[in-house]
Amino acid sequence: MSGPNSSSLSPGFFLLNGVPGLEASHIWISLPFCFMYIIAVVGNCGLMYLISHEEALHRPMYYFLALLSFTDVTLCTTTVPNMLCIFWFNLKKIDFNACLVQMFVVHTLTAMESGVLMLMALDRYVAICYPLRYSTILTNPVIAKAGLATFLRSVMLILPFTFLTKRLPYCLGNVIPHTYCDHMSVAKMSCGNFKVNAIYGLMVALLIGVFDICCISVSYTMILRAVVSLSSADARHKAFSTCSSHVCAIVITYVPAFFTFFTHRFGGHIIPHHIHIIVANLYLLLPPTMNPIVYGVKTKQIREGVIKFLFGDKIVFT
Repeated sequence: MSGPNSSSLSPGFFLLNGVPGLEASHIWISLPFCFMYIIAVVGNCGLMYLISHEEALHRPMYYFLALLSFTDVTLCTTTVPNMLCIFWFNLKKIDFNACLVQMFVVHTLTAMESGVLMLMALDRYVAICYPLRYSTILTNPVIAKAGLATFLRSVMLILPFTFLTKRLPYCLGNVIPHTYCDHMSVAKMSCGNFKVNAIYGLMVALLIGVFDICCISVSYTMILRAVVSLSSADARHKAFSTCSSHVCAIVITYVPAFFTFFTHRFGGHIIPHHIHIIVANLYLLLPPTMNPIVYGVKTKQIREGVIKFLFGDKIVFT
């Protein structure tokens, strides 16, 4: 009896099956995702344009926000158009190598998003605890180096995913019950031992997530101590208000991230699979959709920039 040939061990393509069990509702499921994607693209591109053109927004806080917007809009663009093609046109086929590229980009950008949120927490720490040295500590070269270091960290930690997944033999079919190529969803299609993939994925998630959350927690602990020590109630309110947008962004990003991470590894028999897939997509789409809205509503300088862009200099701010 002959062994499996090379084509069965390395499939030419996968079929992304969308949301398993809800195939009949794909059109209805696609509508809120499409609406959210349009808001995410318009909101984040508008935010990046505003930050680049408004002199008042040429500050470290807004440079990090522009980096977050770029990461968010790239992340959702990597997955949502392909997902809508599955829902609307039943175009499920994706080349094996294209699947690996999508997997690498998605996980790199999610790691990058976490890193940028951590940098924004450090920015708020410096701004509130060392206000007189803020502009001298967070110079443009420092901001550029911090952003580059965050990107390189993401690439170096996620790149092994591609090689670990590519080496696996695939002979359990080629239908992935997902809307995009997630690392463990692809690895589970293998008939080989993917324990190394699972262990490394867990290590990377803990390394990035725990490190970033620890930095964020320490930053806000120091911020809280500094704000509480202020004598003026107005100063305390102003300090807290500058952090509120960032705290909302953290909650919006990490809550669905932790839900997806833990249910994928420990709650597979408790949480219905279609719920896991929907939340996994919300994890990639909710932060890009909500972050421009949150910062636009809560940040005075951005509100003023939007009004100035829409109405010119006709409105005078007080």
